[in-house]
Amino acid sequence: MKKTFNISHICMIALAIVLNIVGAQIALFLKLPIYLDCIGTVMIAALYGWFYAMIPNLLSGLIFGMTTDIYSLYFAPVGMLLGVLIAIVWNDRLDRGWYLLGAAFLVTLPTSLCSACISAWLFGGITSSGSSVLVQLLAKTPLSLTVSCFIVQFCTDFLDRLLSLFLVRALWKKLPERYRHLRNQ
Repeated sequence: MKKTFNISHICMIALAIVLNIVGAQIALFLKLPIYLDCIGTVMIAALYGWFYAMIPNLLSGLIFGMTTDIYSLYFAPVGMLLGVLIAIVWNDRLDRGWYLLGAAFLVTLPTSLCSACISAWLFGGITSSGSSVLVQLLAKTPLSLTVSCFIVQFCTDFLDRLLSLFLVRALWKKLPERYRHLRNQ
């Protein structure tokens, strides 16, 4: 099947970028231990599939990284990986609570490992996120900095991914039927 990139794709991706930036800004401003920067990416992964799901986080990471939070730029590949993984696990079984938890776990594990390595190796565990305090507390234990980053990243990422999946799934149910089958075209 041939996929075309049309004006509706551009508009929805622009909306996803705005959702990612606004969510990240809220989390940054309130110093929340979750990030809220992937809701738009999850939405595009559900609507259009893995290829288009990489675009919103790449562009929102660039925009947010150049304007407000430089750390976002370095974590853009994590969001791109998240878009691919969400597109793989997204299906109609997300209505079941156990599948939603399992899907959140499956996408959190590799993305948390990737972001923990970025956080530990590039920034010494200190980023603009509210979870940096937890990383620094765990780093004072016998755990290494990378393991401390992974533990904190996994906990915060899991809550973030679960919330994003839940919100997009609720939105998905309200969408007209014609939008639900865009991935297959």
